[in-house]
Amino acid sequence: MQLEVLGVGGAGCRIADAIRAAEPTDHSFLTDVFAFDTDESSLSGTVIPESHRFRYGPDDIDGGLGGDLERGRTVGRACADDLLERVTRTTAAAADAILVAVGLGGATGGGTVPALVAALQQRTDTPVYVLATLPADREFDAAADRARSGPRGSAADAPRPNAAANAVATLERLDGVASAIITFDNEDWLRPGEALGDGRDRCNRELATRIAAVFAGGGDSDGAVAQTVVDASDIRRIVGDQSAVVALGYGDQTVETNGSRFGLGLLSAEPDVDTSDAVSAIETVVRKGIHGKRSLECDPETAERGLLIVGGPPAWLNRRAIAEGRRTLESAIGGSGILGGDAPRPDSDRVFAAVVLAGVESERIEALRAAADRAETAD
Repeated sequence: MQLEVLGVGGAGCRIADAIRAAEPTDHSFLTDVFAFDTDESSLSGTVIPESHRFRYGPDDIDGGLGGDLERGRTVGRACADDLLERVTRTTAAAADAILVAVGLGGATGGGTVPALVAALQQRTDTPVYVLATLPADREFDAAADRARSGPRGSAADAPRPNAAANAVATLERLDGVASAIITFDNEDWLRPGEALGDGRDRCNRELATRIAAVFAGGGDSDGAVAQTVVDASDIRRIVGDQSAVVALGYGDQTVETNGSRFGLGLLSAEPDVDTSDAVSAIETVVRKGIHGKRSLECDPETAERGLLIVGGPPAWLNRRAIAEGRRTLESAIGGSGILGGDAPRPDSDRVFAAVVLAGVESERIEALRAAADRAETAD
């Protein structure tokens, strides 16, 4: 399928940048990638082409909004149509879906994305998915500590005392507007004691890997054709169009191939893969994808629907093992709303499984609501 990515705000632009970098060289799936922010210096920190980077908003907010979500909403409503015109004026190819990336704890992206998504939904029949990162507890915990002790650090990595409240308010405004909300919890992916500024690039790479695994799909990849193609309609069927909260699982494993990954690639014959090795590899990555660390921690049994994509070198994609993986996912979510497919990657030396859990319930979102309530009470 073909995906258009819009990054909004500092976090959203960095995520869009990471997705662009994660696009497989042998399997292009991005039509365009755009970056929108009120902070010119933040935009300059991406490698997205200058023609696709746009600063918006009045001059007095260059440098960000300081966590003021109400100001962000005002700016977002005023600028949404202009941002939309820049996308439609620049885009050359039609996308099967639009993915809007945003950090929910901030004011720029959080204020703008609901208005931008609503405008997109009015202009196109293409599904508009939001890729949203949840703020880490250490962001607003550190902000409270620093407010008591005095001086603050640099603006770029300054803690945000209203991050939880911003996240909850933006999620509520996206409900009924976004086709689906794909979530990534920064708190769960940061290492113990690690500041967000130190770990965010690594977290964004992890997220981008999962997005590429899901949306790059199967189809024809350097002459290798998927046995069961997962296309845009399949993804739309699973995630729905009712603002379902979506969590992503992922697992991968290095495997032996005969192809040379160095030099001229003269050794490119299909390897003779033992069936038991192929089955074992697929079982391992499927188990990691279903039961391993997810983008949002949740109980798979709460999911309403699920999707499994198994990819890698064609000789390793054992059809029976993939079918068994689909049954495993069906059993895990306790329902029948399951789709699955394969994604051949002839130039890869890894087998992977990408899992989409749609309509999940998560205690993490409830914890953010509680944190927002505590902050409001303290004020």
